[in-house]
Formats: sequence, C-alpha cells, structure tokens
Amino acid sequence: MRPSCVIIGGGGHARVVIDAMRASAAATPQLVLDADRARWGTELCGVPVRGGDERLPELAREGITHFVVGVGGVGDNGPRRRLFELALRHGLLPLRVCHPSAVCSPWAAIGEGSAVLPLAVVNAGARVGRNVIVNSGAIVEHDCVIGDHVHVATGARLCSTVRVDAMAHIGAGAVVRQCLSIGERAVVGAGAAVIRDVPAEAVVAGVPANTLAVVR
Repeated sequence: MRPSCVIIGGGGHARVVIDAMRASAAATPQLVLDADRARWGTELCGVPVRGGDERLPELAREGITHFVVGVGGVGDNGPRRRLFELALRHGLLPLRVCHPSAVCSPWAAIGEGSAVLPLAVVNAGARVGRNVIVNSGAIVEHDCVIGDHVHVATGARLCSTVRVDAMAHIGAGAVVRQCLSIGERAVVGAGAAVIRDVPAEAVVAGVPANTLAVVR
C-alpha cells in the first residue's frame, strides 16, 4: 500500500512534485496545504487544496503519514527549511521522490524529503542531503556532496567532487567546476560558470563567476 502524502505549498514546484510522485508511484498525493487562502477549495493537478499549515496536526491524526515540500526556492531556501522542520515537528515523515526519467545511481545516497525531477542525473558516489531539489535536467556528478535544503536548479551542472553546503542555491544552467566548494546560503546566479570556491552567503554570477555581494 502506498503511503498517503500531503504537499506543503501549492505553487509551480508542487505541480512538478505531484507529477513525479504519480509517475514513480512513490505515494498517493492526498491534499495540498497552502498559506494563500485564495487557493483553498481549488485543485492543483487534481489534488485538492484544503487549508494552510495549521492543519498539519490534524492530518497526522487522520492517517496522513508523509509529506513533501511543494515550495521551490529562488535564492532563498529558508521557507523550504521552515516548512520541512514544521512537518517533522508534527510527526510526519519526509518522502523521497525520484521521477522515473531521472538517472539515480544505486551507489548514490539521496536524503529524505528530496526531489529528483525529470531527466536529472545523480551519479555514483554522490551524496544528496535532506529536502534538496535536483531540478529538471540538472546533473550532480560522481562524488558530489550536497547539504540539506539546497536547490540545484533546472539544467545546472555540478562536475565531480563538488561540495555544496546547506541552504545554497545553484541557479538554472550554472556550471560548477570539479573539486570546488559552494558555501552555506551562497547563491550562484543562472548561467554562471564557477571556477573558484564560493564563500558562505556570497552571491556570484557571470562567466567566469564573480562575487556580486555577501549577505550577512
């Protein structure tokens, strides 16, 4: 029997997660929770939106066992982390979702609550933390280490042995050279070519990538 799952957050990312969940038969998406009251009573890809985060305690009592975070992250993964930790506190279990078109090596480790989306690649020896998005067409090469609550955006490429610390964001189409480190909460802009380490909380962009700001 498939576990019953709630999707927390009802935006565009939630649509892709619902599709991946159904395609992989990982779980049955029962309902969506969203903070926007205008969405209550509507449907998202056929899944009803039935209130906000305040319903989490009663859902656990009603037999919903698992959750995925349906909120994406563009430069700020704080909201994803908050929702992930909130659901854990209410006793729900994070669901790992891998779309069947993704290539996930059996020698890779993918953390709880993470989503590997269509045509993404996670190669042998890679370690992906909890609540991570490896978005459509992204590549996490062999022996990369990805911290919790990271977003590797659409089409990004992490060459081998890259380390990405917690809460960082790798923008769409960015390329990170082998053996580099991306610090905690750093942001790599879309299309950037990273050829040197990026310190924690830095924002870099360009080809080659240069520091635009450091957020403290």
